[in-house]
Amino acid sequence: MDDLEFLDVPLVDMADTWQLLLRFAFNTLVMWCIIHFLYYPKSRRRDYYFTFTLISASVFFLIFLLGGVKLKIGFALGLFAIFGIIRYRTESMPVREMTYLFVLIALSVINALAVTLSYAELLVTNMVFFVLIHVCENNRRLSHVSCKLVLYDRVDLVLPERRAELVQDLQRRTGLTVVRIEVGAMDFLHDTAMLKVYYDAGGGEANTVDQLMRLPKTTEQ
Repeated sequence: MDDLEFLDVPLVDMADTWQLLLRFAFNTLVMWCIIHFLYYPKSRRRDYYFTFTLISASVFFLIFLLGGVKLKIGFALGLFAIFGIIRYRTESMPVREMTYLFVLIALSVINALAVTLSYAELLVTNMVFFVLIHVCENNRRLSHVSCKLVLYDRVDLVLPERRAELVQDLQRRTGLTVVRIEVGAMDFLHDTAMLKVYYDAGGGEANTVDQLMRLPKTTEQ
């Protein structure tokens, strides 16, 4: 049955088919563990869960099935350049999500192109990524300080000698435990100043909208 051809293309190539299925199952298992057990418990973002899963599968098949067209590493690096400039229509992808996307693309490329490596080497490589992400996500010894951009309406309090009053006012009005404040642009005409407020996040969870100054525009099709 392996010898049957149609227009000089084999109808069935069991060896290549099984290799494709085995590598895809392995890649999917690793990707799912990273997304489901490391990323999703903290973010609870179903949209990125969907995005990461499908991008991982798409990159794997794209690289694996086109690997014999002599594109290889150059084509893989081109994917990094493409995804490195991704901007969604509603909002820019946060740094943490972009990092996960980069790792998932990297692993998908490795799993698709590393046909000369043993499965043991491939397993070790994937496990190293998994362990590193797990350690970084769950290192409780690292204190987490979040920052928020605030358009402040009392320019008189941004003076260095009134910093204590500024901190007290911000804590009262925002309910945040302010750690440090950086003063940016000041508009004396409208009596406003741009502040970057560093605060104790408490539970240590990342806030993906900290740096937003206005609601993102949404476009309905």
